[in-house]
Amino acid sequence: MPGSGQWFAVGLDSGGTAINATVIDSAGRFLVDGMAESPSCVLDGPDKAIEALAWSLDHVLEVTGVKRAAVRAVGLDTPGPVSANGVISSKGATNFSGPEWRGFDVRRALETRLGLPVVYNNDANAAALYAHYAHFGPDDAPRRSSVSVIVGTGLGGGVIEAGRVVRGAAGMAGELGHIWIPMDGLLNPGQPVPICNCGLSGDAESVASLTGIEKNLLPYWLSQFPGHELGAAGPVAMAAKLVRGFAEAGDELALRIFGQQATAVGRLLTIAANFTDPDVYFLGGGVVEAAPHFRDWFLGQVRENTALRDEQSQAASIILVPDLDMAGARGSAIAARATCADAAG
Repeated sequence: MPGSGQWFAVGLDSGGTAINATVIDSAGRFLVDGMAESPSCVLDGPDKAIEALAWSLDHVLEVTGVKRAAVRAVGLDTPGPVSANGVISSKGATNFSGPEWRGFDVRRALETRLGLPVVYNNDANAAALYAHYAHFGPDDAPRRSSVSVIVGTGLGGGVIEAGRVVRGAAGMAGELGHIWIPMDGLLNPGQPVPICNCGLSGDAESVASLTGIEKNLLPYWLSQFPGHELGAAGPVAMAAKLVRGFAEAGDELALRIFGQQATAVGRLLTIAANFTDPDVYFLGGGVVEAAPHFRDWFLGQVRENTALRDEQSQAASIILVPDLDMAGARGSAIAARATCADAAG
């Protein structure tokens, strides 16, 4: 049971189907060991989604025995693109794509509903912040920098400098998925240049994402492997979700796809090395949750395709994001706690 005199911050990670919640105390200790999940209701529109977030907060406080009066701030994350102040893009965002979400100020709406300060980050930034603090610890994290690449439906990213998220003027710094990367040597001769949903051709997300597999890589590689089992696995969107399992089993077509993805991530980290020169590079996403032998192979391929100078290789490392399922909520809680500490200090 929390002691008297303590204060707390809550982290809420809202996705397409679920909210994951956590609580952090004033000393930086998490009170939730696993997942505290509840439905996000985002498909039902903003009003019901905000109520779902409010319910999630009440639920996690009940689970941890924390009184609401002891909560000083709430951290919130959602998929981007979203402004630094928590206003969803006028074109919508991943899993928040309905017309009613476009231009919706999700941070302010939750703040009004809760009557508590709400600190917003996009989900990739929140995960990057947690990875940073989990790796370096609370004492060393404010003196360190990191870059995170999260490969999922899209490709999310996060840049941490001196223990804080680099947001940028419009809140869209760290959108690593939309950085152009060299395609020479990555694509097969005659392979079409991949196109991203954002409209760019040849950015990192157009290759290193589930969407990249569905839209660009799988259709091409099926043309190179006529009669492959994945070609008869139903619509390409369904078949794309099966590619990782085939790669884990050593299937050549699937390994070609993930080899191209690893090359893309390595080239992206090479750009980051010359731009931010961080202490550590984190890699997260579905490959983290894959079979260990495949995960290690993929990480090795990323390292082989990341061109670091000798001095950088000695100073930095490329490692996996820890506790990925909880990383968003925990990163959001860390951001909210830091805001409270700043206000008190």
